[in-house]
Amino acid sequence: MTGPPWPGPYPGGDEPYTGPPPTGPYAAPPFVPGAHRGGYPPPPGAAGPVPWPLGPVPAQPGPHTHLPGAPPWQQAVLEWRPGPPPPAPFPPGVRMAPPPGTPPHDQPVTYLLAMRSRDWAWWRPLLGLLLFVVAYGVAAFVVVLLVLLTGVAPDLQLLDLVDPGVLLLTNLSLIVAIPIVWLLWVAAHGMRPGWSSSVLARLRWRLFLPLTLRALATLGVGIGLSVLLGFLLDDGAVTGPVDDLLWLLLVVVLTTPIQSAAEEYVFRGYLSQAIAGWIRSPRAGALVAAVVTAALFSAAHAPGDVVTFLDRFAFGLAASAVVWLTGGLEAAIVLHAVNNVLVFFLAGSLGDGVATEEVPAGVGLLSLLLTLLSMGAYVAVVAASRRRLHPELVTPALDLRVPAGDPRTRGW
Repeated sequence: MTGPPWPGPYPGGDEPYTGPPPTGPYAAPPFVPGAHRGGYPPPPGAAGPVPWPLGPVPAQPGPHTHLPGAPPWQQAVLEWRPGPPPPAPFPPGVRMAPPPGTPPHDQPVTYLLAMRSRDWAWWRPLLGLLLFVVAYGVAAFVVVLLVLLTGVAPDLQLLDLVDPGVLLLTNLSLIVAIPIVWLLWVAAHGMRPGWSSSVLARLRWRLFLPLTLRALATLGVGIGLSVLLGFLLDDGAVTGPVDDLLWLLLVVVLTTPIQSAAEEYVFRGYLSQAIAGWIRSPRAGALVAAVVTAALFSAAHAPGDVVTFLDRFAFGLAASAVVWLTGGLEAAIVLHAVNNVLVFFLAGSLGDGVATEEVPAGVGLLSLLLTLLSMGAYVAVVAASRRRLHPELVTPALDLRVPAGDPRTRGW
């Protein structure tokens, strides 16, 4: 393409220039006639030296921008490309929903605050607790009725937990609390049942064996010393083994660990999470939840004296402490299961000298002291083992919050 002749004699020659329009340096704007760039005499009519622009030509409003002052054949057309359009608001009643499997939290939270998801509301834990009272009452009644219909005839008047039938009935009536707690997470919170177990929404099975060994080395030693002192100081005698020892041990092995887990799902699980969820401060919520649930846990065991109440209360505090230290129920379940299994093994093997429900009267304070020391040792060992076991302490999260003022938030 050629343009009009050069306006005036071309420097160094007399013939008019008829070639393509001259261009400037690399990435510079087109050459504008009448602007002297230096190095040659200015053409006729030039106003004087005009330097090349140091930056790009600013774009003007409109779909196209032309270089002002240039002939049509030297117009520099800069195409205007519009940006993405602003997001349109959703239709009324339509909201964004994350894909399945998306974490329910915008920010990582601890186990006790797992209920505070994107759909958190203060009434959800209250609804869950009311549903638990109703559902558990019905389920426990059905379990007792089914056990009696199978032909098992426990002596319910004595309520001797060393009796295999009584222990089986008691454990099964408590075990049904686990599926009820799972149901509450779905019905009242719209969340996966696994959030009742740990910050990973499941039980972390890898923790059970090392935690069990630590519980045996601390709490197990304390229970053994307490039983030994009971025989020595209370003039007790070995009256065991009890009748139906094999049946008792079978019931203990098969049902007592699950019964222990059920109590932890209720007290250190759902109830603690509900209380902590109502309190804004994580530390204050954990402390209040530990004290309240420990008191309710001790009262639920119907202690006959102050020493027994304090023993169960201290147990509840220790269980809450290891839940806070590990981000789940595994350490508390191990603590509870090791305690109950050892007590019933010793009671079935040694007889009436081993108390299963109350602290022995003759060694009450000393037994309480041993309990405090052994449970404190377990809590300390769990805290020290976090570097080796690496328990997860907070939930996974994905921030899906829409910025304020975004059109997609209209009508929410």
